[in-house]
Amino acid sequence: MPDDIARWLAENARPLGTLTPGAPTGDLQPLGEALRGARIVGLGESTHGTGEFFRLKHRIVEFLVREEGFTTLAMEASQSAARALDAYVRHGVGDPARLVARLGFWTWRTQEMVDLVEWLRAHNRDLPEDRRIRFVGTDPQRCADSVGTVAAFLRRTAPEQAEDIRALEVLSQARPASRPDPDQALLRRAEAVARFLTEHRDASGPGDDIDDALEHARILVRAADLVTRPFDPSAGEDSVFAARDRYMAEAVARLVDDDPRARVMVWAHNGHIAKGTYGEQVPALGSRLRERYGDAYYALALFFGKGSFLARRGDDLRGLPVRHRIGTGFRSVEARLADAVRGDYYADLRAAAASAEAAPWLHAPRAQRSFGANVPRFAYRFHVAPVVLARDYDGFAFVARSTCSHLLPRQEG
Repeated sequence: MPDDIARWLAENARPLGTLTPGAPTGDLQPLGEALRGARIVGLGESTHGTGEFFRLKHRIVEFLVREEGFTTLAMEASQSAARALDAYVRHGVGDPARLVARLGFWTWRTQEMVDLVEWLRAHNRDLPEDRRIRFVGTDPQRCADSVGTVAAFLRRTAPEQAEDIRALEVLSQARPASRPDPDQALLRRAEAVARFLTEHRDASGPGDDIDDALEHARILVRAADLVTRPFDPSAGEDSVFAARDRYMAEAVARLVDDDPRARVMVWAHNGHIAKGTYGEQVPALGSRLRERYGDAYYALALFFGKGSFLARRGDDLRGLPVRHRIGTGFRSVEARLADAVRGDYYADLRAAAASAEAAPWLHAPRAQRSFGANVPRFAYRFHVAPVVLARDYDGFAFVARSTCSHLLPRQEG
């Protein structure tokens, strides 16, 4: 490894004393200092199935809420189902394990996520309403709750609209690009329902029922757009991948723009929170937030050295995730980070920008590990994505060893 970057890391990496939530937070103070002036922090992860990432992010969330004044946790999870989990976090309504299991993806159906949600509820319990932490989903897909809420409202108030909502039931579990529709008939139907509810609200005035139904109808419009776009990774801004990240960025922007006091933690994969592009040059969620908010957005990537993690095999979209193992290796960014500093640590890449000795390595193209909900069946160990650390991220936390997250008992869907 080049001596310049090794020396810079030896001087600037800040050891993490523990990954365990609830521990003293002195070792997180450098992160807090780096976030002065930031309104949004992206909390990334190179795998969705690493228990240490859940625990460290839980610990960071505690720190940011208690000591840095962050107000909202926004997750790469179903916008639709997250509204019910927010009711639990803020008001104690429902069963946390069941609500977590309904967030739309197997990746969040873990005991670690339940532990975090229960901490958020405990933190909120004795606070006034306007100081309680919110839980928000940013992903329009997997919108069964929205279909059900809008259908129930229309049955009570406008049964003649029943045909429209029945046609939208296909959105409940449909995945992006799974129902290509060049004529956009499904999208137009969803827009018609949202337009009807908007007119109903304008005529009758605001109220909890109509406001909730209208927000769910708007989720259905976004979901219909994602579900019916063609699968074409090379379509640039028109691709389903770009649309998904755009919708997730817009969800975060609404939180920030609607409340001048809001400070938002965005939990998503490293590929999404990055300030550049991924895949076929898809503008990432983080790139849109950086363009809109400048240095008020801070992208924190999470890497690991070696160990195991959970993921589904190949293109299996319904089976249980299984354990995958990987060694430190020698070609990835992670291998070099593991060699430079032992143990778990955090480094601020904005500080590195002022370091002439570190700049060449940090500004050169590298390969980072990138494991999503599914990984290639046999070649996953070689699954990497391009990265320029100083360009794509503002900081990173490195975990020396990864172990599998702990799935909740029921893992259907």
